[in-house]
Amino acid sequence: MKKITVLLCILARAMAAYSQQQVQANDELKSLITQSFSYFPKVREAENNIAIAQDKLAIAEINNPTVDGLASYRFVQPKVTIPIQSGSEVKDFQFFPVNNVNAEIDANYLVFDFGKLKANVEKAKTELKYAEHNVDYIKNQLANQVATIYYNIVYLQKGMAIEDSVIAFLDENKRVISSKLANGDALKIDLLNVQVNIDAEQNRRLDLKNSLDKQLNLLAYTTGLTSIKGLKFDFDVALHDAVSALSAAQTNNLEYVLARDRIQQAQQDLNIVQSANKPNLLLGANAGFKNGYVPNVNAVRFNYAAGVTFKIPIYDGGKVKQQTKLSESIIKQNQLSVQTLDNTFTKDIQQALTDINSNIERIKNTEGQIEQARIAEELSSSRFKNGAGTNLEITDASSNRKRAEFTRLQYEYQLCVAKIELAKLLGYQYW
Repeated sequence: MKKITVLLCILARAMAAYSQQQVQANDELKSLITQSFSYFPKVREAENNIAIAQDKLAIAEINNPTVDGLASYRFVQPKVTIPIQSGSEVKDFQFFPVNNVNAEIDANYLVFDFGKLKANVEKAKTELKYAEHNVDYIKNQLANQVATIYYNIVYLQKGMAIEDSVIAFLDENKRVISSKLANGDALKIDLLNVQVNIDAEQNRRLDLKNSLDKQLNLLAYTTGLTSIKGLKFDFDVALHDAVSALSAAQTNNLEYVLARDRIQQAQQDLNIVQSANKPNLLLGANAGFKNGYVPNVNAVRFNYAAGVTFKIPIYDGGKVKQQTKLSESIIKQNQLSVQTLDNTFTKDIQQALTDINSNIERIKNTEGQIEQARIAEELSSSRFKNGAGTNLEITDASSNRKRAEFTRLQYEYQLCVAKIELAKLLGYQYW
């Protein structure tokens, strides 16, 4: 058993090392995920289930003798006697005492049960394994949630930075317009228009700030921390084709592991049901003091007994047969659930790969748009300062640049989220 445990630990470490090679994640994100494991109550709740499963296994393995103490008193009427001639006298011979007393110690030991105990032990082991894998599953889900929150925060912070640059640009043009208005080179409507745009951008920034505060609240909810330092979409995962990705998911993803555990649990339930018709061999003994022994039935005497009991079920009305049928149906149901997982994961993996590839192409296509929008904004600002442009040109140029930068930011964010989703589907433990 110890050798198997050591091998499983070595295998788990090897899989974790392989997962980390397949995924690139920064140290801050890894630290946040590790922090969430010790902070989030759901993990501790699942870990307590391991302790419960270990206790169940310890109980299932117990096959010690049972010892019981018994003390009883019974008053019996009528008094049963018969007259017996004893010499010249006739005496009443009593068969049973009126006051029956008994005190004894009973011991029983199950010598052999033809696999019943073993079946229950194996069932307890599968429950323990399921509890351990369930902890890993919850950690995997929590890690995915923390990573998503982390990059949501990065996205919103970068979005606010874009808004800040747009507002700063509009503020500078407001200052220029105010100066021109004082010199009679601009109209009041120009100043009002630029202020309207500033107010609109400030409202958009406020919306982003509101969303950021909500994500920081979620960060505190999962990790206990309220801020991050990261400002990049630096999460990356090795890409696979859909077939090899599904194979990796079937090996690493904890949903598959738990599904296989449920099949084993159902199989052990079937073994327990099938062992119900097997016989038992028990060894029993008792010793104590009681009365009721003829000829002096009222005298309390020491007594003892020992024996072997062989019990074999003969007829149960078809109950075991029906339970066996039910257990086999449950096994089949769990096997079908694995096929459902294959179908679902195939769809989700293909979707994630499609999102990754399409967003990579979209990011490439936005580079030229952003550069052209930046140059147009600089030209419109220069033309307006020199009296050759209008406020409308500045507003349009600013909107175009902001739109282009936000478009690229959204594509970068979507690419990052798709990679996180793919890493979750493949079951990689990158923390």
